[in-house]
Amino acid sequence: MANKLELTWYGKDEPIRVEPRLLIENAALSNTASDPDTQNMLIHGDNLLALKALESKYAGQVKCIYIDPPYNTGSAFEHYDDNLEHSQWLNLMRPRLEILWRLLSEEGSLWISIDDDERDYLKVLADEVFGRQHFLASIVWQKRYSRENREAIGDSHEYILVYVKDKDKFKEVRHYLPLTEKQTKIYKNPDNDPRGPWQSVSLLAQGYRPNQMYEIVAPNGKVHTPPAGRCWAVIESEYRKAFLAGRVTFGNDGNGVPRRKNYLSEAKGLVPWTWWPHEEVGHTDSAKKEIMALFGKDNIFDTPKPETLIERIIHIASNPGDLVLDSFLGSGTTAAVAQKMGRRWIGVEMGDHAYTHCKVRLDKVIAGQDPGGITKAQNWQGGGGYRFYEVAPTLINKDPFDEYVINEAYDADMLAAAVALHEGFRYQPDSSLFWKQSVGNENSYLFVTTRHLNSTYLDSIKDTMEEGEYLIIACRSFDSGLDKAYGNITVKKIPQMLLDRCEFGKTDYNLNIVHPPVYDDEAEEEEQDE
Repeated sequence: MANKLELTWYGKDEPIRVEPRLLIENAALSNTASDPDTQNMLIHGDNLLALKALESKYAGQVKCIYIDPPYNTGSAFEHYDDNLEHSQWLNLMRPRLEILWRLLSEEGSLWISIDDDERDYLKVLADEVFGRQHFLASIVWQKRYSRENREAIGDSHEYILVYVKDKDKFKEVRHYLPLTEKQTKIYKNPDNDPRGPWQSVSLLAQGYRPNQMYEIVAPNGKVHTPPAGRCWAVIESEYRKAFLAGRVTFGNDGNGVPRRKNYLSEAKGLVPWTWWPHEEVGHTDSAKKEIMALFGKDNIFDTPKPETLIERIIHIASNPGDLVLDSFLGSGTTAAVAQKMGRRWIGVEMGDHAYTHCKVRLDKVIAGQDPGGITKAQNWQGGGGYRFYEVAPTLINKDPFDEYVINEAYDADMLAAAVALHEGFRYQPDSSLFWKQSVGNENSYLFVTTRHLNSTYLDSIKDTMEEGEYLIIACRSFDSGLDKAYGNITVKKIPQMLLDRCEFGKTDYNLNIVHPPVYDDEAEEEEQDE
């Protein structure tokens, strides 16, 4: 599109080919004693690889996604220069956002913590990836409760960008915020109303509507009419119903403008808004104290978020039993809060924090040994569980002769499951027919084998196939011409069938950027002189 408005950066047009990987459970690190059927997942590994692995099973199923990515490349990357800083960060974020969006359900929402360093870049990038029409709000979180006097202008807040698949559906399912103690105290009962405490709200509305321009006569005979530019908020018949039900007040002396009674017992709560003060959702100091209570003073995570902040997000955006995902899990806050709130969860952490913080923290939560955060508010006593997964190593390596070979770490089952994942099939071995190993669409199947194939072997398979069934066989090698001999059986070699689709052998997708060529100034000058 010629007039398309977009953010450009160095390396944006370079394709990022991600290898689909298996997720291998490390049963020794899983915690399933209290919940053998748990679906919660703690994943260690590069989150781009993990998200790619999750996509085939969980696309369209995640109700609430919260991520707290690195805020700038100065802290996220060891080596960078100023001209490439934002390019590196954007290349880190874009492919991850693309998969996260595909994982989100139709009623789902995606919440991204960010600060001033990358907020504007992220907003434009997210608008491009998700579609600007899916942007819902930019929430301001007051992260400090005391003044920051070291800077020219003190830094007191961060942002949370919110995107939703469908604004109308999200509005239908999102929850109100509960009233605070301060807000509850506004409700009084000076007239001993049997319906309990109430507060009065205006019966006036802006504008002029003929059927809402009637006179209201107070019990003491005083006549009230709407002032200029206003009308009553309801038609006269609705007002009469409210008046006869005792839901209209004229003030303590009976001379006040008529107002409607709103009862505490009927209050739904508060519609969330974009200002989240520290008194309501916590601050950075409270978050660090939560971490210190769990891990001690010598093992503090750099940038934790308070549990009350994550609690509010999960409360607004999900129900008990819904699936919550955080692919930048950090110290494990999102998973811990989701566990205490009765949500299912998936958390991904690349670094050693998966072992030193996330696992340790979640084990304490499950054991009921985490007294901090939202434990008291949620009346959390412990329970539940999770399974610990590692992202599998690359499927294909290069041998000493620079030839592509299947990784020796893959046994037959892993190989079959991995190739199925690459080809978009569901690994589901049939109990009677060995070749019905993975299922695709419209009677299509995938069979992975490490043996050499000949016509005799294929004939034996063909004799068991029914009309309309189609089979792909992935193997190490086969007799010449065999790949064209059968109309309903396609034979392919591993790894050649996979090489064009993704990049193998890469263990870290953090630096998804192609560096620019380095020019020799002297050679360039000599060339110009010629």
